[in-house]
Amino acid sequence: MVKMTNCCCQQNYSVVANQLNHRWFRMTVSPFIATLLCLSTTYVATAQQSPTNAKPIPRVTPQSPTPAVTGVSTSGSQISLNGRILAGTWLRQSTKAGQVITYLSDGPFRQLIGVDFLNSSNPARQPIAWFSSATKPVVLTTRLLGAYRYLNITNFAQTAGWQLQVNGNTLAIATPKTQVTNILPSQQSTNASITPAQPNRVVVDLDRPTPWRVAQGLPIKRPPNPTADPDTVTPKSSTQPNREWTITLDGIADPNLIQRYTPLPPALPDTAPTPTPLLEQLKQLPQAPDPDQLIQKVEVVNNQTIISLSLPFGLSPQINTTANPYRLIIDIRPDAMVSRNIAWASGLRWRQQYVNLGTERFPVVLLEVNPRAVGLKPIWTNPSTLVGTAPIIQTAQQYLAVAAINGGYFNRNNRLPLGAIRRDGQWLSSPILNRGAIAWNDSGQFYFGRLTLEETLSAPNNLKLPILFLNSGYVQSGIARYTPTWGTSYTPLTDNEIILVVQKNQVTNQLPGGKANETAIPIPQDGYLLTLRGNAVSNASQLPIGTALGISTGTNPANFNSYPHILAAGPLLVQNSEIVLDAKAEKFSNAFIAEKAIRSGICTTAAGTLMIAAVHNRAGGPGPTLAEHAQLMKSLGCVNALNLDGGSSTSLYLGGQLLDRSPNTAARVHNGIGIFLQK
Repeated sequence: MVKMTNCCCQQNYSVVANQLNHRWFRMTVSPFIATLLCLSTTYVATAQQSPTNAKPIPRVTPQSPTPAVTGVSTSGSQISLNGRILAGTWLRQSTKAGQVITYLSDGPFRQLIGVDFLNSSNPARQPIAWFSSATKPVVLTTRLLGAYRYLNITNFAQTAGWQLQVNGNTLAIATPKTQVTNILPSQQSTNASITPAQPNRVVVDLDRPTPWRVAQGLPIKRPPNPTADPDTVTPKSSTQPNREWTITLDGIADPNLIQRYTPLPPALPDTAPTPTPLLEQLKQLPQAPDPDQLIQKVEVVNNQTIISLSLPFGLSPQINTTANPYRLIIDIRPDAMVSRNIAWASGLRWRQQYVNLGTERFPVVLLEVNPRAVGLKPIWTNPSTLVGTAPIIQTAQQYLAVAAINGGYFNRNNRLPLGAIRRDGQWLSSPILNRGAIAWNDSGQFYFGRLTLEETLSAPNNLKLPILFLNSGYVQSGIARYTPTWGTSYTPLTDNEIILVVQKNQVTNQLPGGKANETAIPIPQDGYLLTLRGNAVSNASQLPIGTALGISTGTNPANFNSYPHILAAGPLLVQNSEIVLDAKAEKFSNAFIAEKAIRSGICTTAAGTLMIAAVHNRAGGPGPTLAEHAQLMKSLGCVNALNLDGGSSTSLYLGGQLLDRSPNTAARVHNGIGIFLQK
């Protein structure tokens, strides 16, 4: 999540929508591609619409990831892989001929088994490679159902020698026992980014194909350097620490391999005195490995071999498999991503590629969608309240979105929104600071600009007062409004607020808010709360109990009024094919503007398509600045583009999986944009 000043950064759509050749194939894993990884008529709002007369915000009921459908005999959301219980959706279907067809969704097939998806132009057929030939790939038929795409793995599993069994909600997969026969680091001279003294390849020999997966871990801490002077302050290192990566194989390594990569205990000098029992115990303890050593540890846990690697900042593992002999080849590279162009579903394409910007190369993972064939909606963590955060995977699955990207900014501490969210013509949260926003309708039309919501409270005697914020976590002196969309109650965000309870357009009570974060005040279902902060507290005397109130609402620019769906983040990057980045005007801090970070973005193209994109760290270095992000989006063909929340918030989701990063490295977010396929 990109840090910034004061920020950290229904109608529900649902979708009911060969032999293995023993040659090599390539699969990429990098910080952004790693393992476990209703179209209706346009709504037009009037500037004088009374919010109290609007229909309630549609509530989204959490749904099963695999709803009951015709033609499926059994389904579930859990997999047992060699006895380990893992999340993953699957289907089973019986044919008239008595054959049982097994379907496994994309996520677990790629991320838990290590299967690579190759380029495709037909969403009904997915070429794959797994210890097989990339030039003569196995092609599996697909089935789109609910919010997932399923692959027919029946013949694949039989050829690989798998045993499949259904136990209630769980599909049990048992693969043949595998031996890890050797693990050998080596130096490849083709990679100039690593000094010749360092190995940049690890070769893992196997006696048969086996499931494998890779995950990015935490930075590796270096031991402190002792100094002669205890009062000397050790300067903070200017270099990024190495990052741990783990490769986990369903197989057992030879004990000699374990011993080879277990550091020996420190040797005592020949002249050392006879060790005491304590020293003798310490002598038996293994040394901590050098944090710069490529292979940190090899261990066998629960019949799996886990290889822990230490990789310098900017480098990632790229994993190839071969057959005859069976091997995993792990290359350490600054440009580990392999380009992909996959027709995933009708109107939805998954692409990943490097985009050049001068001498720099940036990896971009994106989804390109036809907005006339799919639906887009804002989504947020909890349909019953605006308070809360969750991984985008969880939020997307709750709404049965087939794809999603993280959206606007929020306060990390109190988990409240800091920007505009509007869905189906209803405002959930107001914009702040005239920041960039995207608006759209259900006919595939979009509008980009900097957005302000103008709400005015009117009372008798021509009293008119501005309402600065609606259901927002952004706190300023003035009047704010909180509706049932916020939740069942509101707890004051600042000290000494005055709370006006409004029911059926009339003030029914005035309450002192007291100290911040202490007393929850119920929000009436037939009205809202007005919160008076700072200088606005004096307005309470002009709004006594019994006062009749009205509210007028409009947007600036007025164009936004015509669009039922809006989400704001910022800054605005591209408008009408021109870079219009002005982060200062959108009140972003200098530190935020200068920061190099992972970025999320959304844009439209001249062809009328929509793209949601994740841009990660440049080859061998950090992510793009905002200025670089604007140039990258324009290079991708964006006519209009908006920067979304970034950093650890950046998460691109498709069919049960994150495409751009390991889920354990992705932050919890407040909201996003969901994509829903049409029937």
